[in-house]
Amino acid sequence: MTAAPPVFRWQAVGRRKTSVARVYLTPGTGKWDINGRTLGDYFPRPSLVQHIQQSFTATDTLGAFDVKAHVDGGGQAGQAGALRHAIARALVEADGQHRAKLRTAGLLTRDPRAVERKKPGRPGARKRFQFSKR
Repeated sequence: MTAAPPVFRWQAVGRRKTSVARVYLTPGTGKWDINGRTLGDYFPRPSLVQHIQQSFTATDTLGAFDVKAHVDGGGQAGQAGALRHAIARALVEADGQHRAKLRTAGLLTRDPRAVERKKPGRPGARKRFQFSKR
């Protein structure tokens, strides 16, 4: 009885704003499955698709991996950023030589920007109510 060939699968977690993306990369033909939908179906804006694929284009691996992802929280831009971050981390897991290219492109660093909280006594984070002298 022969054993089945080993299945290579790399996983990583990416975050952006309040979004979290769990990504599983397997060697394949470039198939995308994001929450049960295709890439173009889940992210209809071409700019977001290009943003997500940045990790693959930086390492010249576009179409070399099948991507299965579960994305949760936040909006479209945050989810796209989280997905990009997770893919970059998974590519480093798959091949350590990608680290230098991804690092110089700034794709391994989590974007720390998030919405500033609303302060008490104000209508927003920094906005103030109109001042009346009299």
